[in-house]
Amino acid sequence: MATQHDENYPTVRVTKTVSVLPKSLNPTQTIHLSNLDRQCPLLMYVVFFYKSSAAYQNLSLDSIFSCLKSGLEETLSIWYPAAGRLSLNPSDGKLNLWCSNDGAVLAEAVTSAKIIELGDLSQYNEFFEHLAYKPDFHGNFSEVPLVVAQVTRFGCGGYSIGIGSSHSLFDGPATYDFLHAWASNSAILKQKRGNELYKPVHERGALLVENPGITKLPESGSSATRAVAIDHLYQLIKQAMSGQTCGPDTMFGSGKLPDVGNSNLVLKTFHLSGAMIESLKSKVFGERSGSFSCSSFELLAAHVWKARTKALGLMKGSMVCLQFAVDIRKKTVPPLPEGFSGNAYVLASAALTAEELEAGSHEDIVDKIKEAKRSISNDYVIAYNQALDGPQGTLPPLNELTLVSDWTRMPFHKIDFFHGEAASVSPLLSPIPQVAYFMQNPIDSRGVDMRIGLLPQSLNAFSHYFLTNMQ
Repeated sequence: MATQHDENYPTVRVTKTVSVLPKSLNPTQTIHLSNLDRQCPLLMYVVFFYKSSAAYQNLSLDSIFSCLKSGLEETLSIWYPAAGRLSLNPSDGKLNLWCSNDGAVLAEAVTSAKIIELGDLSQYNEFFEHLAYKPDFHGNFSEVPLVVAQVTRFGCGGYSIGIGSSHSLFDGPATYDFLHAWASNSAILKQKRGNELYKPVHERGALLVENPGITKLPESGSSATRAVAIDHLYQLIKQAMSGQTCGPDTMFGSGKLPDVGNSNLVLKTFHLSGAMIESLKSKVFGERSGSFSCSSFELLAAHVWKARTKALGLMKGSMVCLQFAVDIRKKTVPPLPEGFSGNAYVLASAALTAEELEAGSHEDIVDKIKEAKRSISNDYVIAYNQALDGPQGTLPPLNELTLVSDWTRMPFHKIDFFHGEAASVSPLLSPIPQVAYFMQNPIDSRGVDMRIGLLPQSLNAFSHYFLTNMQ
């Protein structure tokens, strides 16, 4: 991973590691995971930065650690699956959730480094990886805690809290709710806020393929009831295999695929102010910008798709695809219950040839994105869920696939573990580093910070194409 190196920073020394059990133990039970939960059982990490403040200058690290531990104990009593472990069902080889009360892990650490020395906190830095507790993983998910955290005190008196949670446990919105509940219960320099507005719902029953309440689609379902995102992925894999057969029953990751170098991606954050986004909209749509309905997400997704494809110099006739996560909590029939804590997203997909994408206007591309969003119905969710029911593997790196994840409705920086908002919240290296994350800017609520993984040789070209019409 070609990123900023950390050898010039002081070491981070872990001084304490404890298991944190729920304050009130729940009966042990198994929660059957949906196929949406099983897509990525790995831990996903974010680091919260809180700069030094006179407000907590006199607080000891030990007292802050105790507050976080106490708050986590209370939170785990309600969010009890987070204290469990993943377990493998021997009959079908699928992962489920064993609510075992084994607990989460909380670590305490110190470093003489100062936060100001880290530069722009929104830009990825390998040093950040030392600010999160990384449990050893030897291939057995049942041995890995589902939630881990590390609070680190910096030499300047500032703090970071690095948190990892299994993607099989929570999706983005549920992670946000869990962390908000934990911060509310921790009471560092503030009063505890009492009960949550709603209690989380942990049962996945509504999304289980074997649930008799789920309607089975015909084997030869119409295009309206097929998981288009899965179909597009298979087509991209067949294309990457240069004519080799890769049918619908083939696992992701099988066959010999060309190495496109995604292991050497550079993680780059682009700061887009609200004014820059409005400027792009005005230049793209001209006088119609006030009448053409277009969200910031749709506009930026179209723009990044065009810029990335052009920067990679893909063959004009090759199929290129944009995929993005869509929350299905209100798309299912009936809607998922308020507070649903599992994975509740599917991928929407739009596909063109590279030539069509480059020649197409932003308005045309936005229309394709809108069409993909409108296609996400209850039938689509069922088809997508069923398409994931077979053996799962690793998706090969595909330059022709642009992935976007919208975090702008989850302003993680507003989660106040301390008194006040975080100065910055940085995702760590993810299993799919090429994903473009749209995050709310901590200073400009209308602005967007976009983090994306790029090939080193295409970084300058992408920056040029992406920032054109933004100034």
